[in-house]
Amino acid sequence: MIRRLAILILAFAASLSAAAAQGLLQGFRTPPDLVRASLVAEPAAVSGAQPFTLAVRMQIKPGWHVYWRNPGDSGLPPEVTWTLPAGFNAGAIRWPAPERIPIATLMNYGYEGEVTLLVPVTPPPSLDPADPVQIQAKLTYLVCETECVPGSADLALTLPVGKAEPDPANAALFARARAALPVPALWPLRLSSQGDTLRLDFAATGLKADTIRNAAYFPYAETAIDNAAAQVMSVDETGLHLTVGRSSPTDPAPATLPGVLTLDEVGTAGSRRLAFAYGDEPVLPAAAAAPSAPSPVAAPPVAADFDALTLATAAVFAFLGGLILNLMPCVFPVLSIKVLSLVRHAGEGPARLRMHGLAYTAGVLVSFLGLAALLIALKGGGAAIGWGFQLQSPAMVAGLAYLLFAMGLSLSGAVHVGGRLAGLGDGLTHRAGLSGSFFTGVLATLVATPCTAPLMGSAVGFALTQSAGVALAVFASLGFGLALPFLVLTLWPRALRALPRPGAWMETLKQVLAFPVYATVAWLIWVLAQQVDPRGLLAALIGLVLVGFAAWAWEHGRAAAPKVGRVSQAAAALALIAVAALAVTLPRDRAVPSSAQAAADGVEPFTQARLDALVDAHRPVFIDMTAAWCITCAVNEATSLNTRAVRAAMAERGVTYMKGDWTNQNPEITRLLEKHGRSGVPLYLLYTGTGEPQVLPQILTEGTVLAALEAVPAVSGRSAALAR
Repeated sequence: MIRRLAILILAFAASLSAAAAQGLLQGFRTPPDLVRASLVAEPAAVSGAQPFTLAVRMQIKPGWHVYWRNPGDSGLPPEVTWTLPAGFNAGAIRWPAPERIPIATLMNYGYEGEVTLLVPVTPPPSLDPADPVQIQAKLTYLVCETECVPGSADLALTLPVGKAEPDPANAALFARARAALPVPALWPLRLSSQGDTLRLDFAATGLKADTIRNAAYFPYAETAIDNAAAQVMSVDETGLHLTVGRSSPTDPAPATLPGVLTLDEVGTAGSRRLAFAYGDEPVLPAAAAAPSAPSPVAAPPVAADFDALTLATAAVFAFLGGLILNLMPCVFPVLSIKVLSLVRHAGEGPARLRMHGLAYTAGVLVSFLGLAALLIALKGGGAAIGWGFQLQSPAMVAGLAYLLFAMGLSLSGAVHVGGRLAGLGDGLTHRAGLSGSFFTGVLATLVATPCTAPLMGSAVGFALTQSAGVALAVFASLGFGLALPFLVLTLWPRALRALPRPGAWMETLKQVLAFPVYATVAWLIWVLAQQVDPRGLLAALIGLVLVGFAAWAWEHGRAAAPKVGRVSQAAAALALIAVAALAVTLPRDRAVPSSAQAAADGVEPFTQARLDALVDAHRPVFIDMTAAWCITCAVNEATSLNTRAVRAAMAERGVTYMKGDWTNQNPEITRLLEKHGRSGVPLYLLYTGTGEPQVLPQILTEGTVLAALEAVPAVSGRSAALAR
């Protein structure tokens, strides 16, 4: 029997991995006619120390589109990973002005037909004429119609070393690409807030209303405006005016709104499209055509810390991270209760105990593989999510709180849940007890996701950049690490003999263990308060009352006469239906942390535009990527980031402290996490003002942070104030 169960577990996990891998890999095979990509160089040859421009050309099937740097309501922008000879430096992508692309109720920003992305490249001072320049690029993108298909292309180019003169064959392509770029802003912009809208006033005096059409504004920040809302244009003697919807009317109005303004100018010779860049975007003047002219070159992309990982090392890191997860406050209460149930039944014989260990392991593995497959599929479809994404759903947070509350009531003796919910304390002597062990593994997986263990972040980040089969193998290693301690206890009965003998103390301990579970419920409700408005929070609290009522009615019905019992149990069932309805109808992303409160605490809310501006100004910045449901993040902030010594060191060095809140979905934060090889929070980055950021460990100490800050030079009091 044990052997059959073990074989079934392994066969099920293998089939799930194979099926998911096959399905997902099929989704990554982009039909060749959707996007044809090519890499083109502007000069015919390369000369030492002479910057030149490359073009990544994407020809897109009619009806389909790819995305701008801010994709709008959905999607992902194209990304290019360069493999260049030693000493070469590729700069940031120059993004052409985008178009508004409506899809159902969403508004995307991107390109249809064809788009050419320009990238400046700086070679080293000297080159060997006998050694041609080999350039390789990995282009990844998401191409969409009504459905989305992820794709990639391996691009390569070989250029001789010689005089850097333009290649006449490519002149027209680069001329069109430069004409599509936004030029530096001509008209001053004034931003003001009017209730649920923002008003953008461009001081473009002299414009004629009958010559301007289709004005639109594209912010760089992905959550700056309501993308799908209509942008209302007007032109008068004072200039051009646009009214756009605010993404979060309850937050303070932004002081600036970097982005791109586009409009059509109609004249006697026809119409032409104009585009102007406002804010932090590096732009090329429209007349810039000489390839030898120096261009602003951004720092090379940060090499993610998972680049050096292999499948073997990532699997080992994931396994060790899963082991450590057992000690996290999310998992430890559930595991303790399960171990307590093993002590009670230690005398049943090793065969029965091993079956419980295998069932628990199956629950963990199936849950990890299922969550991983869903995460990979959603990311492949263009969703900007990461590990722990399910806790960004208020319905999931509320449902988990209700389940743990019911578990706490069972531990306290208020209700006896019976064999079908075994693994929370009862039913291990019956066959249903195996299902209880299985679902305890499922519950352990769910409550483990808010925690991040050492080594786990880089392993998961690596997994989500690989093929589906490799990713699922890494997640299976993570799940096996989580399941191993309990499995060892069941496979090695001697370990159980070291524990105290069963007795009355077990009932007392079981009731005591209910209180960490109640504490977890309180924490989940607090997380929910960060995600919903006050009315949603009230509905969630009423759900807890209904769970308590359902438990009481069920228990009352068990002891009552049959007729009364049926009525009581029907009332319990109705209460649980009401609980489910409350959970699934909770409003989503209604409560957003106040930017004003963050500023009052000396912490700026993260936006990519603000970070880019600070980095371009060579200012030191500390980035704290966190979420309300991330216990590891909360512990790090309390013990290592909000201490007097750390805050004083930041102030002394003029470090800007920026916090990104990933409690609700935020594509900008997701993109920064992925850039540094992470799929979830926490992530801590220190920009010293020069060079690439330092990635700090996921488990911090005050000493670790202070040691990292030593790399930032101290400034005077006045300079520190100006640096803020």
